Amino acid sequence: MTATAVLSVASEIYPLIKTGGLADVAGALPAALAREDVVIRTLLPGYPAVMSKLESAEPARAYPSLFGGPANVLAGRAAGLDLFVVEAPHLFDRIGNPYLGPDGRDWGDNALRFAALARVGADLGKGAIPGYTPDIVHAHDWQAALAPVYLHYDGGPRPKTVLTIHNLAFQGHFPGSILHAIGLPPRAMSIDGVEYFHGVGYLKGGLQFADRITTVSPTYAREILTSDFGMALDGLLRARASDVEGIVNGIDDTVWNPATDAALAVNYSALRIDMRVRNKAALQQRFGLTVAAQAPLFGVVSRLTHQKGLDLLLEELPDVVARGGQLALLGSGEKPLEDGFRAAAAAHPGSIACIFGYDEGLSHLLQAGVDFVLVPSRFEPCGLTQLYGLRYGATPIVARVGGLADTVIDANDAALSAGVATGVQFAPPSTPALAYALKRAFALYADDAAMRRTRLNGMRADVSWRGPAKRYAALYRALARSEQ
Repeated sequence: MTATAVLSVASEIYPLIKTGGLADVAGALPAALAREDVVIRTLLPGYPAVMSKLESAEPARAYPSLFGGPANVLAGRAAGLDLFVVEAPHLFDRIGNPYLGPDGRDWGDNALRFAALARVGADLGKGAIPGYTPDIVHAHDWQAALAPVYLHYDGGPRPKTVLTIHNLAFQGHFPGSILHAIGLPPRAMSIDGVEYFHGVGYLKGGLQFADRITTVSPTYAREILTSDFGMALDGLLRARASDVEGIVNGIDDTVWNPATDAALAVNYSALRIDMRVRNKAALQQRFGLTVAAQAPLFGVVSRLTHQKGLDLLLEELPDVVARGGQLALLGSGEKPLEDGFRAAAAAHPGSIACIFGYDEGLSHLLQAGVDFVLVPSRFEPCGLTQLYGLRYGATPIVARVGGLADTVIDANDAALSAGVATGVQFAPPSTPALAYALKRAFALYADDAAMRRTRLNGMRADVSWRGPAKRYAALYRALARSEQ
């Protein structure tokens, strides 16, 4: 069988540059799909963090002018990944967050920056680099979503396209005046093109023209067809429902492996789960919590946003402390939420502690040390936090939405009796429902045998990319065959 060649177009990739789960997915898929005879090369912007790690880079294509300045496409490798990198200093030579300036606001030229990424992706898809013509162009989120749009309006032979929605809430909506600057024809400014609320919708255009649309869990794939979760794109998605597929994310189980993870105080596995408690003590010390092995320790690793439902948790923290529980929070985001958790920590020293920001190593230790990891999201396309929790024996408490519903088995009486429970689910995402879920978690924790079994079930669950990779490979192969 001939290998299927895929060009992945993404705005971030782990371990080179990461702001969220998109980077983890883009970084893990190439190795996972190699086992399925799929060869992925990833096209990335040439941020400083990428350029500094690029190995054996060779010029592959030159652009005398790419949306405001000269650019080159470099072919090389970094962190074991085969890459094409858009070296365009006028667009990407900016330190820090790839999307936000020093003031915390979107870069004013993001429309041009990510149109450039997609434009290069479309060109490479059509064979702009001698000796390289992919079977599939796979665009990730709004930042790459114009690639299928350019391929459509360019006309002529083109590869098949896949667009993955990692979070429908982020859509890339810009003024209509940008149309000419990004090189799209006037006819694209229509309801059947990229027009979206009188502007240009990058994600909307990609959803219009991609051959297939995937999202990162089966439940989220159904949810986004509804007005409650469709973010004003549900009509278009319903019209294309036969082309929409949900493939749940996996995690890199070599990076996330408690038996070998160098970020932990003590390594452990399902066979040596009693060693795990030492990480709890190390985490309590790191956060300045009272070191107490018997206190139920809850953890949060998250952006602090309305989507993540952490305002619901704030309301319940006094009761958590009153019941003898503790909270360790790692994250940052909206100021009112940061202020709320900061105040809670000040009111309950030794029981609630927060570290605002992000630390990859500390996030691993947190998963290895907490008893429960909380993901009370109002919507969640897939979620990786609960998968890391399962892998590390941190029992997830999750809202029954999106990928959270697909990856956690609720510890109801039937599941506990059958010995298959892996966490606690609640619905709807509301304060009373979360309060009841926390009450159930305290009861589960008090039952040593049930808690141990639930923890072990999670650690033994297959949360790797093996199953999802097979589904992506099948999708790619079916698309590649359809153009013959």
